[in-house]
Amino acid sequence: MLTVAIEKIGDVAVVECKGRIVRSEAAFKLRKAVTSQTNARIVVLDLTEVHAIEGGGLGMLWFLQRWAQDHRIQLKLFDPTDSVKKNLKRNNSTKFAIATFDEMTVLLAQADSRYGIAA
Repeated sequence: MLTVAIEKIGDVAVVECKGRIVRSEAAFKLRKAVTSQTNARIVVLDLTEVHAIEGGGLGMLWFLQRWAQDHRIQLKLFDPTDSVKKNLKRNNSTKFAIATFDEMTVLLAQADSRYGIAA
């Protein structure tokens, strides 16, 4: 089972994922969460608490990366667990942008300051 929560900070949307992305219902839930962020400049998939990802989930990540490019949105993965990293590597999915902790800190601080100025 996959649970998804979305937090928006300025023009950055953080999609917090918990559970497993191994069945099509989980992959479609992820797709719905990400593709609803049409006003975001950057969408970050927080994979800190995703314990497994398999074929359908990997395919959905590829789809979402293409969707983001088509909408001029940056898609970044944050803190994938070791098992997720292993599956990404095994399936030659190393072309995903994986944000470091430091990059996320800067990204969110910038988004928050821009949001504060706009308000």
